[in-house]
Amino acid sequence: MGTQVSNPPTEIYTARTETIGGRESGVSRSSDGSLDIRFSAPGSTRIGTNPEQLLAAGWSASLASAIALVAQKNTVVLPSDLKVFAEVAIAYGIDGYVLAARMSISMPGIEADMTSLWVDEARHICPFSKALSQALDVTVIFD
Repeated sequence: MGTQVSNPPTEIYTARTETIGGRESGVSRSSDGSLDIRFSAPGSTRIGTNPEQLLAAGWSASLASAIALVAQKNTVVLPSDLKVFAEVAIAYGIDGYVLAARMSISMPGIEADMTSLWVDEARHICPFSKALSQALDVTVIFD
């Protein structure tokens, strides 16, 4: 029996950042200069964002794009007010720090059954969902 060789995925894009410092007062910049942010601790009044907000923003944008692909495949025009609300929570427990996520999807004018089917299919397309749903406790709510 021979060894089966699979084709590795073709890289489409690579984000490159450099971060100096950490979540309390660090800065992060992308290699192309389009991202230049300061970090501050969650709940802080200091100017800056935190990794949880960045993950929520990236994941919700990726999931919304995946939903649009599913709708396009089904030759349906999505409502312009499609919304994906993402919450990424950090908690501390017996195993140390952990993350949990909640996604709430609103597609006005689309039947709840269709919304549920499309979002389920989109979660299998979205690279964030595929990677993170296996590692995090994720709750999906349909608005």
